[in-house]
Amino acid sequence: MSTESTTKTTQLVLSALGEDKPGIIDELSRCITGNGCNINDSRMTVLGGDFAILLLVDGNWNTIAKFEDQIPALGERLGLSITTRRTARKSARKDLLPYGVDVVSLDQPGIVHNLASFFSKRQINIQEMATSSYAAAHTGTPMFTVHLTIDIPASQQISALREEFMDFCDQLNLDAVMEPVKG
Repeated sequence: MSTESTTKTTQLVLSALGEDKPGIIDELSRCITGNGCNINDSRMTVLGGDFAILLLVDGNWNTIAKFEDQIPALGERLGLSITTRRTARKSARKDLLPYGVDVVSLDQPGIVHNLASFFSKRQINIQEMATSSYAAAHTGTPMFTVHLTIDIPASQQISALREEFMDFCDQLNLDAVMEPVKG
């Protein structure tokens, strides 16, 4: 095996789902760092009574392979369903403009689908999405929020897109903001 294959950074996406309990992140991160790997990016949440996490793990070929060998036992020990997939670094594109989209409305079926469809039809990729439901202060009315980070092609006329998006949101009774991502 060449030296290059052992020093070149390899990336692994890991997703895990299982019953929430204290210590899961401690055990996952201990196993990752104990194998000479590093957590490059992560998202974690508790949904209902379940724990869910997505991790982007970096390491050289050997350390990633060593970590992968320990995943079945780690999943069993923590009571998690763990899946992994090797991935490659995403190359930065200078022809895309990152924008943040925030939407608030009465909770109703189809909000995420309608937003995803709007952007998909315009070849605009959604990079991140977070949603939540909550009861409005004072009234208890069920509310829903969506935060998206999207990549708009630089060739797209932003003012026209924003106007079209706001009209779309008005038709669905969604309160929305679309602004450039800063810093």
